[in-house]
Amino acid sequence: MNVTYKILCNNDTDMTISMSDLLNNEKIVKAIKSEFGKGVRNIALSSDDKEALLVLATEKELYTFEVSKNDFADLLELAEENAKGRKLFKKDCDRVEIVDIETV
Repeated sequence: MNVTYKILCNNDTDMTISMSDLLNNEKIVKAIKSEFGKGVRNIALSSDDKEALLVLATEKELYTFEVSKNDFADLLELAEENAKGRKLFKKDCDRVEIVDIETV
């Protein structure tokens, strides 16, 4: 099996913002109008889908390693050992998250 994981840090960001929240923010509306409506007066912003979500997350590098199918129960521990062996853990970045498990 090929296991893909990423390193998690204490200051990682992972949040979702709805379209209605964006359109209710005066600074964002002003920035959109000034960027895309230059020279146009009396314009209003609206959206058909107020529940559309924007995801704001820390971009992470993915790491892959191979394990036997018999090691399925220990995947998280093996991923942590792999990260330690590669010296990927740094200050405030000392956890792993399994992203994908692919059988070969």
